[in-house]
Amino acid sequence: MATHPIEVSPGDARYEALRRGFNQRWIATPDYVVVARSADEVVAAVAKFVGDPAQVNRRITVRSGGHCYENFVSSGDVGVIVDVSQMNGVYFDPEMQAYCIEAGATNWHSTTQLYRATGLALPGGSCYSVGLGGHVSGGGYGLLSRQSGLTVDYLYAVEVVTVADGKQPRRTVARKDSADAALRDLWWAHTGGGGGNFGVITRYWFRDLPKPPAQVLARSVAWPWKDFLEHPELFKSLVRRYGQFFAYEQAGQLPAPLGSASYHDLFTLLKLTHMSSGKVGLTIQLDGTRNDSPARLAAFLAWITQDFKKADGTYHIEETPLDQAIGEHPAQGALFIPTLLPWLTATQSLNESGPNRCGKYKSAYMTKGFTEHQIDAIHRHLTDPDYSNPDALVQVDSYGGAINKVGAQDTAVPQRSSVLKLQYQAYWTWDTDADRNGVLDYRDAEKDSGIAAPHLRWIRNFYQDVYGPTGGVPAVVDPAFPATKDANTDGCYVNYPDVDLLDVQRLNTSGQPWHQLYYKGGYERLQRAKKLWDPHNIFRHAQSVAVPATP
Repeated sequence: MATHPIEVSPGDARYEALRRGFNQRWIATPDYVVVARSADEVVAAVAKFVGDPAQVNRRITVRSGGHCYENFVSSGDVGVIVDVSQMNGVYFDPEMQAYCIEAGATNWHSTTQLYRATGLALPGGSCYSVGLGGHVSGGGYGLLSRQSGLTVDYLYAVEVVTVADGKQPRRTVARKDSADAALRDLWWAHTGGGGGNFGVITRYWFRDLPKPPAQVLARSVAWPWKDFLEHPELFKSLVRRYGQFFAYEQAGQLPAPLGSASYHDLFTLLKLTHMSSGKVGLTIQLDGTRNDSPARLAAFLAWITQDFKKADGTYHIEETPLDQAIGEHPAQGALFIPTLLPWLTATQSLNESGPNRCGKYKSAYMTKGFTEHQIDAIHRHLTDPDYSNPDALVQVDSYGGAINKVGAQDTAVPQRSSVLKLQYQAYWTWDTDADRNGVLDYRDAEKDSGIAAPHLRWIRNFYQDVYGPTGGVPAVVDPAFPATKDANTDGCYVNYPDVDLLDVQRLNTSGQPWHQLYYKGGYERLQRAKKLWDPHNIFRHAQSVAVPATP
């Protein structure tokens, strides 16, 4: 029996919550928010939007978990938001011979439902409330990815509500092995092409999913900034050696002290915070079913902190518990002692999105360790005395391993040779009652641009300085751009979108457009899919795939 979509309009108590997402910088004023409970309700919602003359110059956008970092979902030109969070089923589809996960399921929902029933898992992110609609379509990686690859490496099919004729939406199922090349292009576009480009994603199907280890070995440590301020060379040594480890590991050339064992199951998050936070943090996870994991964990930590040790055996920099929240992850003081935990329990311990606040983000893929220029720039901006924000950092995630066993053209994620993945982050709240109404809310930021200004300035200057030799961005190596000849970078992650990449006058002077930084040589194929499935550009945002010009 057909149902009508729920529409939440201004005046409804739910409207304030549903017109925004996780990043409180972005607040939309849509005519209404559709809460869709099925693909048929999505079809009805899209049909109403495209048939409404009042929406001609407005956008229809989609939200699953609400974690879009930019204003692609919530902005002033949005007429309708389609919320698919009620579509969160997880089940085996015998017709497809694949596991189906609906687009509104979150990382945590999909993890618990899939693992408890089957023992299988998506190798996706640790942030529990991120919705799979956007997470998967952008590539999807997490703590299992070095061991098992990206989420899209297991994607068999996707269901999308498309409007190829600009008038009548329909449910389209695109499989990896579809006989129709146009459908194969649509499938491929959802293996890293990003959300909001081709239609409304309603379901994914996955085959041959991996089994996570029954147990993992976890440890979290921190080092006091006050010690690093006394010994800046040791901060730089930590960053240098951390990058070197994963570069050596990828090349199969680990130094002798680390032994000959494989470290592909090792996933780490190094949180290089601004000095005002008080501590630099590191979280480590390995396969706990391997007998050698405690020794490998100890060897890894000893190697990256080798220079911390004095000649007499004591330390310049002492390890301390990671007893404070950093970035989007909670305090992990209990993991100061190496701890063996069931995989699901360990995943839950990292499952947090942080408090409600505003944020700005940037990203980088790295194919080698850090250059001395990059290390100096990182230290310079994290010790900037003119900026004080304990919620400002660059998080350096380990990468590579199984991810790099997939071909660069097999999916729309072309970065298949990187060893590190960086996320620059700055968070802030409305700390000034700019409109003098006695409360703090988003209207204060609208009234006073100075609330966000110091944070945006800091993160932009930081990023530009680190990648100054390649035009202020982590450029892709390209013979057409001599400055990239020896670059150790490979572009940006589409799921950490950054509209600053569009600013070719000031913030991206590399000569490489934003789409090359995200997609490299795959952009032409994405445009081909766009022309076939959304030629009227109904689904669009500031960095959406453009409809190619007609020859």
